[in-house]
Amino acid sequence: MHEVCTFFKNGIPRGIRRGFLTAAILAGGENRRIPYVKGLLAVEGRTIIDRSLDVLRKVFDRVVISTNSPEWYFRFGVPLIGDVKMKRGPMTGILSVLLATSDAAVFVVACDMPFISEALLRYMLTLFEEQGARGNRGIDAVIPVFGGKTEPLFGIYTRNVVKVMEGMLREGNTSLQAMFGNTEVLYIDEEAVRARDPLGRSFININTMEDYKKIRGALCLV
Repeated sequence: MHEVCTFFKNGIPRGIRRGFLTAAILAGGENRRIPYVKGLLAVEGRTIIDRSLDVLRKVFDRVVISTNSPEWYFRFGVPLIGDVKMKRGPMTGILSVLLATSDAAVFVVACDMPFISEALLRYMLTLFEEQGARGNRGIDAVIPVFGGKTEPLFGIYTRNVVKVMEGMLREGNTSLQAMFGNTEVLYIDEEAVRARDPLGRSFININTMEDYKKIRGALCLV
């Protein structure tokens, strides 16, 4: 039995649109290469978390933040989910959300991606729903491809991946890319991605202060 910590500020809202999916912002990183809480960095006058919430709330009735540092995120007024007691990383965050919810799948986005596209997100959800309507229940994940690379931190993961993730984490393997080799993934090709996000801005992320300066960010730790 895994222990999943759930921190509630205003309770968990009812009613989930779009095929019973939860949206989760993954904010469990250790910030080794940047001396700030990345989700609280400001871009164009607003924190990255606020920017993501603006988009996600248009699409989902339920949005959560996956974090082990709830004190930073209570202010956003959404449920906070702590990691299961396993090795940290995005895989652990995704697994924790799947275990803490009763939904069929989750859409995840990293907390350091300030330019996520609502159009691309809605397209991914439409494809996911179409697969279900066709009776294809074997899809484990929906992942976009851009610049010849998969983008696992802007993706949909179904409950089918829970056992696979648990097994990999027990072995110390936290690679989402490796997991894709053992699961059924619906990849969204680059042409389809560019039709909705021409420059791939959804996948811009902030790993270093140099990355942050490139997008002309301004510090905002509040």
